[in-house]
Amino acid sequence: MATCLVIGANGFLGSYLVDELAHLGHTVTAFDRFSSGLTSFASANASIIAGDFLNQADLEQCLVGQDYVFHFLSTTTPATVEQEPRLDIRTNVTQTLDLLDMAVAAGTQRIYFASSGGAVYGDQGKPDYSESDPLLPVSPYGIGKTTIENYLRYYRAQHGLQSLVLRISNPYGMRQHPNRRQGLIPIAVANVLAGLPVQRYGDGGMIRDYAFVQDVVRMIGKTVGRQTRYDTYNIGSGTGHSVNEVFTCIRKVTGIDFDIESFDAPVTFVQRSVLNTDRFRREFGFTELTPLEAGIEHIWSNMLEESAIAGPAALPPLQLAP
Repeated sequence: MATCLVIGANGFLGSYLVDELAHLGHTVTAFDRFSSGLTSFASANASIIAGDFLNQADLEQCLVGQDYVFHFLSTTTPATVEQEPRLDIRTNVTQTLDLLDMAVAAGTQRIYFASSGGAVYGDQGKPDYSESDPLLPVSPYGIGKTTIENYLRYYRAQHGLQSLVLRISNPYGMRQHPNRRQGLIPIAVANVLAGLPVQRYGDGGMIRDYAFVQDVVRMIGKTVGRQTRYDTYNIGSGTGHSVNEVFTCIRKVTGIDFDIESFDAPVTFVQRSVLNTDRFRREFGFTELTPLEAGIEHIWSNMLEESAIAGPAALPPLQLAP
């Protein structure tokens, strides 16, 4: 077992990763701002360090004694960086380089980086994308992720810092923070529960690889502490669903017919993004995946339970960011 630091531990994906690593028996340190005073993860065994990713002293403190560092924090979202690309460079890219320098000094064995399985490939018109396909990002978010991937390669060559790039598809589930306005499925389900229309960008034909978050972290957990054949893996379901198919599934699960508000899709939106996960399966074996309908049923039942306990105000109307 290893000592594992999760940076971004109170975020959506990071919180589930904390739970999975603890479940596997690793010693886990959770690093995030924890500005609300609450933790998103369920594990009681994780040590908590409250700090700011942009503060070098905070990062230096949390890196001490860590075998593996999971960089699962992003200061931007695809929406927030769209109008201000320099923000991603000033915060995510620059601070990640500082993190890598500190990891080298601390003797970190490996960095795990949460990249984007859709944005880095761009829109090349392929049915799915494998790790050997060229990277052609057209959005600032994807460009930033690709830049960090390239710097990880440099740090492996220059400093011997091992790293693993995880190109993650579109994870969905509970704990997606509403203020980040990311996550088509939980936002749509919450609005259906509130009796509000759901939002759609484009005509609904846009296809994504929606992967249930617990499946995603189980896949990631399989890579921890192993010598891997490659330095990059796609993490996803390997199956594409259109936005309209998602809405049809939500109607089936909830039994509610809802209205749709349609908006023009941003020009940087990728029309089809599905990941080929053959490389992962060949090396790490089969991972049982949650069908889309079952995943939506899980979210719906959890939101119904939360609403019954805390009242309708616990689930305010949400907006999907472009």
